[in-house]
Order: sequence, then structure tokens, then C-alpha cells
Amino acid sequence: MKLYGIRNCDTVKKARKWLDEHGLDYEFHDFKKDGLSSEKLSQWEQAVGWETLLNKRGTTWRKLPDEVRDNISAQSAHQIMLDNPSIIKRPVVERGDGVNVGFNADDWSAWLG
Repeated sequence: MKLYGIRNCDTVKKARKWLDEHGLDYEFHDFKKDGLSSEKLSQWEQAVGWETLLNKRGTTWRKLPDEVRDNISAQSAHQIMLDNPSIIKRPVVERGDGVNVGFNADDWSAWLG
């Protein structure tokens, strides 16, 4: 299992704590520090959709110009997420062939249990 996120993100901290408490091994990848490839992002977009990955609740989204937010598309979203990895909803977890975005303890118990 590989968990992608940003080390100081509160949601990522909760997710990592939950995994540790449940004795689940994972590799952590800080995509702000360690980068994110276009190919990896494309894999996630195919698995869950760009709309799921794009965090429209955060400050990074709100800081984008209105014109960019109003005309968002799959192609522009891909480039925005590469340029601003902090706009990606966190964490992104890969397990086997599955991809999960965000953290919810009940959902994770069902998914990882």
C-alpha cells in the first residue's frame, strides 16, 4: 500500500495515525516534496476521475483566478494539479489495483478491513 499526500496536512496525519493504529504497513510519498509525475496523476484520473481528485474546498482552489475555476476541464485540471499538488484531495492511497481518495475511518475499515 502506498499513501500519497503532504506530510503536514491534518487529514494525512489522521490517515497515517489510523493506519499505524491498525497495524497496516504502507509507504508514504509526499507529493509536494517528492514530486508527482504526469503518468501517475493520469492513472489516478482514470481510476477515480479528475473531479474526485481536485479539491475545490481548499485555499489553493480559491486562490485560482475566477476564469480558471469557471472554465475547468479534464485537461486544465490535470495541469493545475501538476503545477499545484496541494490542490489534490488528500490522501490518495493505492492498494493493489485500487485507488482511494480522502480519509474516512468507516470507509477505510470496510476497504482495508
